[in-house]
Amino acid sequence: MTLETPIPDTVEAATQAMRTALARHCTALADRVADPSALCGALPRETAKGSALEAASGLFRLTPVERDLLCLAAGPDLHAGLADAVAKVTGGVRADVSLAMALFGAAAWTALCPAAPLRSHRLLTVEGTTPMLRAGLSVDERVLHFLMGLTYLDSRLEGLIHPMPRPTAAPVGAAEKAAHEITRAWDNTGRIPVLLLAGSDPATIRAALAAAAANLGLFLFRIAACDIPTDWAERHALALYLDRELVFSDGAILIETGETGTEAARALADLLRGPTVIAGEDPEPPERAPRLRIETPTPDVAERRAIWHDVLGSPKAAALGPTLERLAGQFGLDRSGVLAAADMVPPDAAPDTLSPALWQAARVQGRRRLDGLAQRIESRATWHDLVLPAPLLAQLRTLAMHVRNSWQVGEVWGWREKSPRGLGAAALFAGASGTGKTLAAEVIAGELALDLYRIDLSQVVSKYIGETEKNLARVFRAAEESGAILLFDEADALFGKRSEVKDSHDRYANIEVSYLLQQMEAYRGLAILTTNQKSALDQAFLRRLRFVVTFPFPDAQARAEIWARIFPAATPTSGLDPQRLAQLNLSGGAIRSVALNASYLAAETNGPVSMEHLLAAVEREYAKLEKPFTAAERRTIA
Repeated sequence: MTLETPIPDTVEAATQAMRTALARHCTALADRVADPSALCGALPRETAKGSALEAASGLFRLTPVERDLLCLAAGPDLHAGLADAVAKVTGGVRADVSLAMALFGAAAWTALCPAAPLRSHRLLTVEGTTPMLRAGLSVDERVLHFLMGLTYLDSRLEGLIHPMPRPTAAPVGAAEKAAHEITRAWDNTGRIPVLLLAGSDPATIRAALAAAAANLGLFLFRIAACDIPTDWAERHALALYLDRELVFSDGAILIETGETGTEAARALADLLRGPTVIAGEDPEPPERAPRLRIETPTPDVAERRAIWHDVLGSPKAAALGPTLERLAGQFGLDRSGVLAAADMVPPDAAPDTLSPALWQAARVQGRRRLDGLAQRIESRATWHDLVLPAPLLAQLRTLAMHVRNSWQVGEVWGWREKSPRGLGAAALFAGASGTGKTLAAEVIAGELALDLYRIDLSQVVSKYIGETEKNLARVFRAAEESGAILLFDEADALFGKRSEVKDSHDRYANIEVSYLLQQMEAYRGLAILTTNQKSALDQAFLRRLRFVVTFPFPDAQARAEIWARIFPAATPTSGLDPQRLAQLNLSGGAIRSVALNASYLAAETNGPVSMEHLLAAVEREYAKLEKPFTAAERRTIA
């Protein structure tokens, strides 16, 4: 992969200038080496203006002797006359240390010290296990190509270091502000600081850094912390070659920590000398100084609206109308997510299909982070599937209405500006198992065309102090991006009453509960908590819930309605009597289980579902629930 050369001339002009400069040096040196009596004095120091040799001398701050040593080591690879002359003196294909000292005196020994620039930057290598004076001098191929006016990514760094493209659009919002701060921090003549870019949105961080690099004329590379070698020697070699690459390319390196790479990022940053950036949600500073922390918050609603408008273009944005505002308010997508969503929609989509297509595409892009943290539930249920008292159904429809209009109330009408907390439509669904709590969540998700995620408490709650809060913070951050509905099943296990403090464990348990209350209050989306024991929940937590919906155990009339609706239209039935079946004291969930099992029994006989199949399925359900199946109940459906 060929990168942009940092030399101001074109590659062709720089290559010709390098050849001219080397020819002058090498011809003079060949004449001196050919005459043994002339093995003293200094190499002529005339250099072609703007040549890569001059650039290398300036970039690595080489002294005249160090520059001439580099030319001596590279000469046999680039000039046949010098190669022949060196071979006559040394008997080999390389110049050696004794020849260098004969030409440049004692200063050559100092210049060849491992801590001096030539060897510390791996510009020149002292080869062999022979005595030092007989050791050969060679130049790495990457350095040779640079001297010839060509620059590219060192093959030893490929796969680890990734060149970042120049920005195609100006950053907006938080990215624009961060870009100005980065430019100001690095645009000085003193020691530039290691930058710590803190934020949860990698795209915003990359956009800000790319814009700043373009302003400063820097070429930008990035590396994932998980790719940094754990072995010290390998990590040290990586730092050496990377530092040299940053000088060759006039570049800067972005180290992205991810979730677990903080220590690796710090270790590499401490070994580097060039412009270094550590990016992550909360990057820890390395020992290397100076350091500067810059916050890069995720795009807010106004910024996301501008991104959608910019990506779609004015005609499509105008055609969307209020949907554009809902997209920006519901989904916390960055520019890359918006671009990906827009690419999923055909460019010639009709205006009446554009809005739902973009909404669905935004849902898909918003799943990127949450899919790995929670279980997504496909929502196919409708209001027709819910058999509940009318007042309760009205409550659920009001809850859906709150979520649908959250953007208008919060953003347009100014409630979020007045106070951003407490605007989320958090709800508690309380009731016995099988009364329809999860089904109601599915219906609301389907009504709003949003994803529904069930939070697995076994993966969230940790016995280690502080881990539960970290796990929940990841869930809520991912949910902000996806705009999803969160479903905490059996939430009393997680959001229980705060206990009296008797020891340190009680103190930290109470801290967990308080933290969870704050997260629920700050979450802008809908979080639904289900519990079988409403009395077990903390009263302070209940006060922060906008909706508390109690699901009753279905009475006989409700059970008859459930039986009448439970079978899909395609399922064949024969002789079923919902009124008789309603006399069985079963919840809605249990009724569904009975109906499903009866369907399997009927399918085995290749006939319709009958009361006989239901009788067998009811017996199994009662046995599973450890309930006695009385003779009176048996006569009901026999």
